[in-house]
Amino acid sequence: MLLDANALMSAARLKVDLAAQLAAVAPGWEAVVPSSVLKELEGLGGTRHARGARALAARFRAVEAAGQGDGAIVAAATGRAGRAVLTNDRALRRRLRDRGVPVVYLRGKQKLDVDGVL
Repeated sequence: MLLDANALMSAARLKVDLAAQLAAVAPGWEAVVPSSVLKELEGLGGTRHARGARALAARFRAVEAAGQGDGAIVAAATGRAGRAVLTNDRALRRRLRDRGVPVVYLRGKQKLDVDGVL
């Protein structure tokens, strides 16, 4: 499961135990952070939420992803079986679902939910 910068920042801001929540909604799935997301978080500088998101991202394995922004997430997730994305970005969620990619998102302030079939 690919983790998006938006979701990492939201989880850091709300102090969500992302690993536990992912294990509950997507047992057996490995969460990974695309290199494009790491670059995006670095570009956000030293804001509190960006620092928190970078610290949270460091807990997950990084994977190479070409491109930048939402396009890199869409490219990395589409056309591959067993790919899902964790994001709270509504436009990105719509793009992914239009391509048949399952999306996990933060519902409320502490719980993850799934749009699609994992």
